Amino acid sequence: MDDVIGKLLGAFDRAAERAARKSAQMIGRRSALSMLGSTLVGGALVPLLPFDRSLRANAAEGGRADATEEECDYWRYCALDGFLCSCCGGSVTACPPGAEPSKVTWVGTCHNAKDGKDYIVSYNDCCGKTTCGRCQCNTNLRERPGYRMGVHNDINWCMANTPSMYHCTVSVIVGVSGKG
Repeated sequence: MDDVIGKLLGAFDRAAERAARKSAQMIGRRSALSMLGSTLVGGALVPLLPFDRSLRANAAEGGRADATEEECDYWRYCALDGFLCSCCGGSVTACPPGAEPSKVTWVGTCHNAKDGKDYIVSYNDCCGKTTCGRCQCNTNLRERPGYRMGVHNDINWCMANTPSMYHCTVSVIVGVSGKG
């Protein structure tokens, strides 16, 4: 068995050596460095190209104007996925006793129909206690796919805390849009 594996590894080594020698004969050091430099400079300039970001700046319409802080239709919960801390012994902005805010968060931009302004809202999971289980909201307005972690809310944001158990979620206003 060892002899078969040795032959396979030897064949692989010979094929890799042939490919390396052939590329060395076809591509000189200067042209390889030139291609590498062009790629690096071109890659650095890509973020400078113009593209339309206006769609991302629009706030999600958040719920009913008469909704209370214990209802999923409350405007601040436009991108919330979890249990409301206001139903679990805390408030809209504070974790209940025995739970602590997550060290990492996600953000959303929600529209307040009462004052006509758009607000940047930070959603903090409260960690350290078992799941609350009351007032579950799953609004997900304008949620992005999971590969964009900062704009995706189906993640256990308590992962950076010890302990990492999820209890509920608060919504803290961190800014107001100037266009509202």
